[in-house]
Amino acid sequence: MFSGALQDLVEELASLPGVGPKGASRIAFHVLNAPAEEVDRLVGALSAVKEKVRLCERCFNVAEAERCAVCLDPRRDQTVICVVEEPKDVMAVERTREYHGLYHVLGGAISPIRGIGPDQLRIRELLGRLGAEPVAEVILATDPNIEGEATATYLARALRTLEVPVTRLASGLPVGGDLEYADEVTLSRALEGRRTL
Repeated sequence: MFSGALQDLVEELASLPGVGPKGASRIAFHVLNAPAEEVDRLVGALSAVKEKVRLCERCFNVAEAERCAVCLDPRRDQTVICVVEEPKDVMAVERTREYHGLYHVLGGAISPIRGIGPDQLRIRELLGRLGAEPVAEVILATDPNIEGEATATYLARALRTLEVPVTRLASGLPVGGDLEYADEVTLSRALEGRRTL
């Protein structure tokens, strides 16, 4: 297609999640035609992320210090922990502006097919937090897929002995969706999670 540095850039961009060959080409040509200052800012931002960003020592969210902004915020409810798979899930929950507690990032989900078991996740660290912190509720917010459900089931069993209330995010029909297009699992979950009006 192209050659040299431009082709190398297209290939690197295409290797990013969610970026296909066409999108990679568009971005590469944007970079090629952008002012040098804009490209320098992009390069600087990429370098800064690799140099400065790490995982919070408490919850394993992304941070630039030992603790993330959520863990350092004294206004957060310190007695509620929302367990998610990845730091990007923290961002998704935060966008709702409805949750005001803390987080615990597992670093993935149980997936025997990919060779990921409970020992590869940060479950031990979660149990340690529950033993050391005054927690009144654990919210399981893993993805509503096979791996996420397996992880939530495993965690619910593991937490049962700690006498901490464990809840699971409701799942069901999306707003604006049509019943005729919903699959059986989604409809089943919607029926299970129904509430009184």
